[in-house]
Amino acid sequence: MSEAYFPRVQTVTGALPVSLIEGPVLPGEHLRTDTRWGTGGESDPYRWLDEEAHVTSELTDLGREQALALVVEHTCLGMGRDVTSLARVATAARVAVVAATGFAAEPFSGELIRRYGVDDLTADLLREIGTGLDGTAARPGIIVAAAWGETPTPAEARAITAAARASTRTELPVAAEGLDILERLLAEGVPPGRLSARAADPLIQRKIAESGAYVAVTDAEHALALVEAGHAARILLSSGVSRQGDVRAYGGHGYGRLFEELLPALRAAGTGEDTLALITHRNPLRWLTGLDR
Repeated sequence: MSEAYFPRVQTVTGALPVSLIEGPVLPGEHLRTDTRWGTGGESDPYRWLDEEAHVTSELTDLGREQALALVVEHTCLGMGRDVTSLARVATAARVAVVAATGFAAEPFSGELIRRYGVDDLTADLLREIGTGLDGTAARPGIIVAAAWGETPTPAEARAITAAARASTRTELPVAAEGLDILERLLAEGVPPGRLSARAADPLIQRKIAESGAYVAVTDAEHALALVEAGHAARILLSSGVSRQGDVRAYGGHGYGRLFEELLPALRAAGTGEDTLALITHRNPLRWLTGLDR
């Protein structure tokens, strides 16, 4: 039988059959990242996360207490990606981790994208997808497409086109930042069910959902508005950890925010358990595998 009958999610420790992923999924997190000192963008000395022991501890607890099954990690080229660390976390916590390829916004990816055309950038992504990340055998499960401002720079636009072409060649899903990038990816022929996009404006969130793409949110109010608008099947809800201060050991909400704040708020607003299972389990797996096509 072909692999279509046995859908799998690519994790840092190998391809994992969807049938073995039974618990909730965190579809939009960072476990290790560093974007403190971008060139041409605003610097922030707190915009980093290098706390492997604390991250492992949190995920271990969530795996045991909340049956957390999978975390999708969005740190890509130019953001201090460390796939070896991700593999250690996944193994120690016994929670599967999906790693990302793709290029960060220009202030962080810099010369990785400025000097190269679309063909070269596409080849770079296909090489990572085919042979492994950062000299390891670990392969990515998603592609990130990003820009620093509302409108991509010429270099960012080339990187976004490369992400689209790599996705159409390999069928990997793409995580985009904003409606503009989403529209560029759709124009390049990436199926909407393979796309997720993040936006802060509820009206733009609805436009993303109406396109057939998934909407990445970290706010219960935004998720509830999408549910009430009939878009529950397009929601990807996550805790939104992206820096050291978000980790529980440093006073942050931690990766458990989904279970401790967001889902209780949705339940209090009357959201049913089947809808919550759709949002926290079936939606992210459909995005990662393209099963809703």
